[in-house]
Amino acid sequence: MDRLWAMEVFTRVAECASFSRAAESLDLANATVTACVRNLERHLNVTLIHRDTRRFRLTEEGEVYLVRARELLRSVTRAEDEVRSQPSALRGPLHIEVPISLGQGLLAPRLAAFAQRYPEISLAVTLSNQPHNLIERAIDVAVRFGQVEDGDLVARPLYEVRYVVCGAPNVVRALPDHPSELDPRLCMGMLPEESRFASPWQFERGEDKVVLQPQGPLHFNNADVAMIAAEQGVGLVYVPDVFVDPHLEAGTLVRAYPDWTLWPARMYYVVTAKDRAKSAKVRAFTEFLFEVFDSARRPSSHLSVTVKKLQRR
Repeated sequence: MDRLWAMEVFTRVAECASFSRAAESLDLANATVTACVRNLERHLNVTLIHRDTRRFRLTEEGEVYLVRARELLRSVTRAEDEVRSQPSALRGPLHIEVPISLGQGLLAPRLAAFAQRYPEISLAVTLSNQPHNLIERAIDVAVRFGQVEDGDLVARPLYEVRYVVCGAPNVVRALPDHPSELDPRLCMGMLPEESRFASPWQFERGEDKVVLQPQGPLHFNNADVAMIAAEQGVGLVYVPDVFVDPHLEAGTLVRAYPDWTLWPARMYYVVTAKDRAKSAKVRAFTEFLFEVFDSARRPSSHLSVTVKKLQRR
């Protein structure tokens, strides 16, 4: 356990008098903060915080520990500030791991800008849909889908992904009004990792819900390849919004059913090992990631085509 990091998290929880508010202020996942404090209490073999559904207060041991933790953290901050002021802080190797589609479609076109900004950092980027152990592989920064529960890692919410149904303009114009009438044979599925079966499409609008199992002629495990097939008129695809915006801007794809919410929403997290979280290089690349995702606008509502019912044959 990284005791220094645990002290910092505990101190913020005590100051906020809330685990959820502390997680928000630290820009961390709630599970990361909760696991950190529990591990600290287990290490110390004491209860630092009494908490239930109605109240939150420090124990006597927690009050004593809070005073000492604050003193130590102030000393550490002063030492870190001195070290970060050295030119060597933004120099040397930095190992990154990101999912394949994200790396190819969103990150790769922007990496030249990072290299120009930090010419002394040697960036090694691994594209993989099989998450590796960050500590064992000496990975400095990784992007992960879903919840990150490992107590040895720091997870910051990066981007909430929403899904978009889209297709070539002529395909979308011929669609029925309601997704429940959509022909599954027109729908190209996305394959989860190591699965031969496509994930279902889930539509929701108020109380109205539709679940559709794609049965199109092609299925993929890569959003970029799926969108190429959609642009060629093969059918519709159900892909994350973060990848589709350039195609919508170019007009090669348009949204179908823009007034429906598509599920599931999924969260990207930027993840580091606790002992690397305050490295100047790690912080620099993490902030760069936030810039990249901030620039990835969600598809605009005007970039859609109203569908009409198919003519009976």
